[in-house]
Amino acid sequence: MSFLTRIHQFTEKHTDIAYLIFRLLAVFALMRAHGLPKIFHFQEEVAHIPDPIGLGPTFAVSYAITAHVIGGVLVGLGLFTRFFSLLIISITLSGLLLVHINDPVKVQDAPLIYSIVFGFIAFLGGGKYSLDYKIFKSS
Repeated sequence: MSFLTRIHQFTEKHTDIAYLIFRLLAVFALMRAHGLPKIFHFQEEVAHIPDPIGLGPTFAVSYAITAHVIGGVLVGLGLFTRFFSLLIISITLSGLLLVHINDPVKVQDAPLIYSIVFGFIAFLGGGKYSLDYKIFKSS
């Protein structure tokens, strides 16, 4: 067996595990930086969060919590992964395109990266190690 064949077999075998770890780390980073602080400091968030679509700051914080925490947990579990990844992207892209559009690149960086990461997850779905795969036999 050639070296390249062994590399290919190793990669094929571990790609699903690597994707699971990627998905979990993305959710962990999102929840740690953006989701949990909104829960623990709800009133402070309501007092200063931007309201780019005009539905009120309480709605904006509640929507962000739903996307970042509930959506994050479900993306981590791989349940309705594509839908909840798109829900997360709706927050990150609105932050990028409506709130931070005129800010420096360093400020735009985080919502852009989160949008790319969760866009990638939405494209791939839950993967082999997800509840989507276990329940629906598809990623």
